[in-house]
Amino acid sequence: MKKSLNGISVFALAAAVTAGLATTGGTAAPVLVTNGNDSGEGSLRAAIEAVAKTDGPALILIETDDDIEIETTLVYDSTAPLFIYGRGQTVEIDVDATLLTMSQGADLTVSDLNFEGPDNFSIQNRGKDGKGIFIDVRDDQTGIVTLTLSDVTVSGVAYHGIHISDCDLADDCGAGRGGKGGGSPASIAVQLKDVEIYDVGNGRFDADGIRVDERGEGDVFFVAEDSSFTLVGADGVELDEGQEGSVFVTAVASQFDDNGAYCDPTILDALLPEKKEGEFEDNKVAEKDIPAEVTGSPDDACFEREVELYDSGYVKAYEFGIDLDDGFDIDEAGPGDLWALIIDSSIQENLDEGLDFGEEDEGGIHLAVWRTTAKDNTDDGFKIVESEDGDVDVLLHDVVSKDNGGYGADIRQLNKGTFNARADKVRTDDNDDGDNTGLKLTNEGESEGTITISASKIEDGITAKNVKVVEE
Repeated sequence: MKKSLNGISVFALAAAVTAGLATTGGTAAPVLVTNGNDSGEGSLRAAIEAVAKTDGPALILIETDDDIEIETTLVYDSTAPLFIYGRGQTVEIDVDATLLTMSQGADLTVSDLNFEGPDNFSIQNRGKDGKGIFIDVRDDQTGIVTLTLSDVTVSGVAYHGIHISDCDLADDCGAGRGGKGGGSPASIAVQLKDVEIYDVGNGRFDADGIRVDERGEGDVFFVAEDSSFTLVGADGVELDEGQEGSVFVTAVASQFDDNGAYCDPTILDALLPEKKEGEFEDNKVAEKDIPAEVTGSPDDACFEREVELYDSGYVKAYEFGIDLDDGFDIDEAGPGDLWALIIDSSIQENLDEGLDFGEEDEGGIHLAVWRTTAKDNTDDGFKIVESEDGDVDVLLHDVVSKDNGGYGADIRQLNKGTFNARADKVRTDDNDDGDNTGLKLTNEGESEGTITISASKIEDGITAKNVKVVEE
């Protein structure tokens, strides 16, 4: 980890921040952490407890060279912004517990510090609820809740590496689609620079590298630069915006690789029914006669069972699968748009889709991907779905999508709205079976959509429905 930002020492930067706060009626003098003890004078815990009692923004400088070994969660219970500046030390815990909790939704800025859990979690060595950093947004919170991290790593925790929850159902909030749970009017902003999140979420189902649950009226702003999200049990990054509000994303020079393997197929495949799917004529097969839900496995939540019935109540079709996860997943539901820019990034070897962006209800998807590779993902390299009324605008520039188990890019408009896409200097090859699997373009809108293709090599072909393919 770096010990300076653009040549400026962290402590010099902290001093400048302190001076700036002082001019606006900010904090008292910074509190110093002088040892790596769990508690007591000079410890990080004592510093957090001390600054929580002050008025205005709080500043902690970690002066010791020692790593900090804690026994229980560090809790900051103030609403004032908290700034923590380290010098590359590690805050570590050897039990399945969260390292740092912001219990009152305060803004958090951390620089040059690592957070490390006990590690070695898997579906066969499950954990429970230990997170790296948890920000719990208050129900009445307004404005913008901000998390800013630079030169930070989070690793080895059983549950989410970082979790920001603006949802009154806490960990039961679920995904963004459907808008389960309620939340505050506040928006959430995440800014990451030189951040590594790895080997987290491997001890519990649906545990992500970064998880943002936003409900209520607020937006989600997410910026990642020179950051990586790898070896996560579920999604590398999952942003769920479930009601009013939009999602705005910029990811530059970042990695979303090797994620989604908590529900390990090498262990669970053998527990699936011998016949994983079936289709039947009406009045032939009752639901009791098809395979039941899987039980008694290391984690039954990993199994998906979908059953489609005729009006008569007889089975039309069924299918079993294992719930794997993506490199980068966004669900935007309710009134609002999804805006995303992905540049110079890697989306590889994820056990479901590489990038999976979905928008439903009022609003559209607006996505630009530049100089980015999606490779060796188990399903689609890029999956972009507008489920209801809303426009789809997609630009792929200097993009490679190859050797994925699904389509190179699957772009869908499934209701009313326009469909406009451009593929410039795009290469697809060896996706799925190679039979028109480079690009899948689906437009259910009333007017014909358009994709313009220039200087591209779509080696494995195009499947287009109500989309005109224009080659320049």
